[in-house]
Amino acid sequence: MRPQSSRPRVALRAAVVLLLDAVALLALSQLRDGFELDGPGAALGMAAIVGLINALVWPLVARVALPLNVLTLGGFALALNGVVVVAATLIIPGASIDNWFDGILVTIGMTVITALVASLLAIHDDESWYRNVVRRQARRRGEVIHSDIPGVVLCEIDGLAHEIAARALRDGTMPNLSRWVRDGGHRLERWETDWSSQTGACQAGLLHGSNEDMPAFRWWEKDRDRAIVTNHPRDAEELERRHSDGRGLLHADGASRANILSGDAPHSMLTMSTVLRRRRPIGRDYAAYFAAPYAVAKTLIASIAEYARERRAAARERRRDVRPRIARSRTYALVRAWATVVQLDLQIASVVADMLAGRPVVYTTFLAYDEVAHHSGIERADTLAVLAKVDRQLARIEAAAADAPRPYLLVVLSDHGQSQGATFRQRYGLTLEELVREAGGAHRVQTDSSGDEALSYLSAGLTEMARDETATARAVRTATRRHSDDGVVDLEGVAGAGAGAAPREDGGGAATREGGDEGGEPGGEVGGPGGEVGGPGGEVGERGGAVEPTLPEISVMASGCLGLISFPREPGRLSLERIAELYPELLPALRDHPGIGFVLVRSDREGALAIGAEGINHLDADRVEGADPLAPFGPHAADHVRRTDGFAHCPDLVVNSTYWPAIGEVAAFEELVGSHGGMGGGQGYPFVCFPAGLAWPGTDPVGAEAVHRIMAGWLAALGHAGYAERESAPPAA
Repeated sequence: MRPQSSRPRVALRAAVVLLLDAVALLALSQLRDGFELDGPGAALGMAAIVGLINALVWPLVARVALPLNVLTLGGFALALNGVVVVAATLIIPGASIDNWFDGILVTIGMTVITALVASLLAIHDDESWYRNVVRRQARRRGEVIHSDIPGVVLCEIDGLAHEIAARALRDGTMPNLSRWVRDGGHRLERWETDWSSQTGACQAGLLHGSNEDMPAFRWWEKDRDRAIVTNHPRDAEELERRHSDGRGLLHADGASRANILSGDAPHSMLTMSTVLRRRRPIGRDYAAYFAAPYAVAKTLIASIAEYARERRAAARERRRDVRPRIARSRTYALVRAWATVVQLDLQIASVVADMLAGRPVVYTTFLAYDEVAHHSGIERADTLAVLAKVDRQLARIEAAAADAPRPYLLVVLSDHGQSQGATFRQRYGLTLEELVREAGGAHRVQTDSSGDEALSYLSAGLTEMARDETATARAVRTATRRHSDDGVVDLEGVAGAGAGAAPREDGGGAATREGGDEGGEPGGEVGGPGGEVGGPGGEVGERGGAVEPTLPEISVMASGCLGLISFPREPGRLSLERIAELYPELLPALRDHPGIGFVLVRSDREGALAIGAEGINHLDADRVEGADPLAPFGPHAADHVRRTDGFAHCPDLVVNSTYWPAIGEVAAFEELVGSHGGMGGGQGYPFVCFPAGLAWPGTDPVGAEAVHRIMAGWLAALGHAGYAERESAPPAA
């Protein structure tokens, strides 16, 4: 996909890198007493020797030492490079170093200085490491697949709306993707999600061709007396069991990297649905990352820089009184560093390794933009900076394609978008939970604050790593034992809250909040991209001497601007008439609230109803009484709501916040600046950027299942026999 670099350009880049290394070494000799260089000549000579050793000797050493690199999380690579630095000082006149530890410090210092300067000059020297180490490692394992049939790499940018992507291409935020489109090689098209515009349901549709009965990111299942949360490994595994037919988008020797569901991929890493059952040692999937001698140091330094960048951006918002905004803690800054640096580096290394092994189809999710947009806003300066970083990763994947054993087509897409706005609590001084409690007069309303996606992926990575039989795995198990439940690491302290674990006597692992009409203190602010969720336990009562969980009277959950209200103690789905009998003030309070656009409820007499303050949409009768509450949400809104109403696990009440089209804002029921999960604005309109020779329908596809059929059609048309019998779009041009 890219023109081959000419030899003069390669030579020029090598010369620039050599000079950068020499300058870095000279600077370090002034800063470190134990390291001395006798002028620029010694610095140049030492830079040349270190470069030659790394270029000629390191690939062989890295292949042999890869298990130790994985075992020490890259520490062994730093130690070996310390030896390289010491060896170089022994060869070059005018160079000296006191000890091996100083060699390691010089290695780290070189990484800092050269990485900073190289980033300014847009110099990247890691492709050679992928070619020389990862490809050889794959060949040694006999895993390289040579073929003339094009492979497909699908890169999902989580949460990026079509309208934001289009502006990023226009304004230079994503120059690489813009180049693909401007050169005529790719097209940028829009599609529309279902009502539930969130990763779980969208990826189920994209990867498995079915997202039936997935009303939100989390929901209460009365037949199982518990909540289900899509980014909890046990729940993700259950959801894949329900939706997989064994022939998902990645079933034919494909790879799933950092996704919620696997698409039936035989090869997976950081995939929620497979972390508890994968058999392949996780270290092999990180081979490309650990092969580069400076990778760990670069990642560590970049993580520290990202932490500082987040703290500075949060302070700037407070100083300028930017609205809307939310509180951003130091803990979140660490999570952001993981999502935007560490996970990004690891998954890129794994995707490149897949390409150099010749895998026919690869799907990976870049979480970075979604994570930052939740907290900073969908188009704020630091959010767009992260989006630009993701675009640079696309260029690395593009570069690796030139050295792969088969041609590759690159597809970039999003699973949903995000919409922005002041939160429900910020606008009206109370949460959806508090509104339900006050209007319903309930004694027991239960929620929790679990669900940060980046923290969930970090937990999944630790869960996956802890299952290996290595010293590193044993260390992870020891370090996370207080945050583990039946093998699942949960750094939020809620392992099992949505995964079917029986609650303990203190109400289970879920961070529950409860209150009542007799003075119970309402819960405080809920933060994080997971939001509110009804836990599986809560109060604990005694019956016959045995301790048993007591179901909450009302469960209130949130996915962005989508609210789900269930009555766990009442069997089956409650009708409008029954709800009015039990809680006569609840529906009027929801219907008339200015922050609520409409409420879905089923009537015994009139069927499914979308009720708003000024009118009712009789969905079964396709009739509107008064002003249509679904009108602001687009022409397919009624179909989306009607489909959700037919789900077996549709909540008793489903609430969508108001959407203000003039400013494109929603009121999230979670404390998030950018949110998604319901309808209203860009959250429901993601994009696909694909090679222009592939087919696309004449109108925007509606629903993730439709996009799955298109992508399966691409694979079939390209010659992948395993997809030939799938229902698909017309063949590629």
